[in-house]
Amino acid sequence: MIGENAQKRDLRQSVDWRLIGVYLALVVIGWVNIYASVHSAEPASIFDWSVRSGKQFVWMLTAFGLGGIILFLIPPRLWEVGSPLLYAVVLGLLVVVIFVSKDVKGSHSWFEFGPVKFQPAEISKITTSLLLAALMSRQGFRLTRLRDFLLSLAVIGVPMLVIVAESETGSALVYVGFIFVLYREGLSGWWLALIGLVILLFITTLTLSPYTSVLILIAILTLCCALNGPRKEFWRRIGLGGGFVAVMAVVPLLLRTLSAAVERRSAFLASRYWVPREGESDQLFWSFLPQIDPFWILVGLSLAALPFIGFYAYRHRDRFLGVSLAAFVVGIALVFSTEFIFEHVLQDHQRSRIEVLLGMKEDLAGVGYNVNQSKIAIGSGGLFGKGFLQGTQTTLGFVPEQSTDFIFCTVGEEWGFVGCLVVILLYVFLISRLILDAERCRSPFTRIYGYCVAACVFMHLFINVGMTIGLMPVIGIPLPLLSYGGSSLWAFTILLFIFIALYRDEKKYF
Repeated sequence: MIGENAQKRDLRQSVDWRLIGVYLALVVIGWVNIYASVHSAEPASIFDWSVRSGKQFVWMLTAFGLGGIILFLIPPRLWEVGSPLLYAVVLGLLVVVIFVSKDVKGSHSWFEFGPVKFQPAEISKITTSLLLAALMSRQGFRLTRLRDFLLSLAVIGVPMLVIVAESETGSALVYVGFIFVLYREGLSGWWLALIGLVILLFITTLTLSPYTSVLILIAILTLCCALNGPRKEFWRRIGLGGGFVAVMAVVPLLLRTLSAAVERRSAFLASRYWVPREGESDQLFWSFLPQIDPFWILVGLSLAALPFIGFYAYRHRDRFLGVSLAAFVVGIALVFSTEFIFEHVLQDHQRSRIEVLLGMKEDLAGVGYNVNQSKIAIGSGGLFGKGFLQGTQTTLGFVPEQSTDFIFCTVGEEWGFVGCLVVILLYVFLISRLILDAERCRSPFTRIYGYCVAACVFMHLFINVGMTIGLMPVIGIPLPLLSYGGSSLWAFTILLFIFIALYRDEKKYF
């Protein structure tokens, strides 16, 4: 009797039932909305195996069984010990699936066993999280040491690159979220800023011009160097860098003005039947102006200044200024390579989706159709929605992939702004609870793994919701625990319950 009471007390105190509760809430909400998304004029039962809601119910039951097995039967520390083997096996599956799978919308990422499909990219997030946690929790590991930093990047980058080779860009993009884990464990915040700068340069080069991108790069680096340099140098650096940017910003306007003047002068002389004699320097000089590209003036002057700035950084032992010079060179290389990446690395459908997202073109009947219909569905829901099974966009099937990648627009149409807010708040609670529990752990492995789980859920949430409301390109990524699919539901169940089991094991003794 005493043992039974102790066991019940252990279950109450060591298991985070709030995490399990929000997990169950999200799964049930997803199941109900999957049924709504496939509902028609002649609806089947929500348990009918012939429709996706019935199949999802089976996946739910098996997922609950998996969660129970992980929580109560598998020794928690086995995950840390077995992480290298699990990582290697799943990495092998990622490679094999490229050669043996069928082409599904341009992607080679699914194993098929009769009616059952399995996507190893979903499981890869789990094994990557486990191995990363095992690596970074080793005695003597320091992320600031180059060798350890490169090992961490390799653990994250290898499966990411293989998934890119499968043409699963959306799944690969989730791996970027692991940088938040590295940041928590000591990575400099400047790496986060660097990723943001790379994205900014890529977008401005595509939508504005390379000239504007380089000016933005110089302005940002100038401000960073001023803020991180000696206080007495602040205004001097702002003045020099800001003045250069201001002058170069008006150079294109100046050249256009002079070119227009040259054209008017040539037209005036031509109207008087004047023919310049060979060697007239004035005419030759002014006729050369329209051919000058201000971009090369900007790049040339910037590169010419690099040796002097580099010498100054070396002489004054200004390490940050030296790093900024390296960042400038990398930024220039990115600006030059943006067009090549966009035209030759990205696939046609990826280019089209980015062009629609950035407003470079409008294609409401083509690649922009899904997002347009999704925004119509969400917007038509208003504050409280149209009601369960009452959504016209949903019932009439205007939004493709509505039970998978675009499940969020079903929530928006039938449950309105309030329903969307509830779902997002459940995810916020899930992520914040994961982080809170992770911080309470004394085991570095459990803490790091908890942050990995939070990062994966956050990236899926951010990309999927952003995609359905037109803030992110359509890249085909499920909403955790809500979207239809056994692979996704199983993967997130395993990912979450491993942490719950690790947390429970630690709370037994503290």
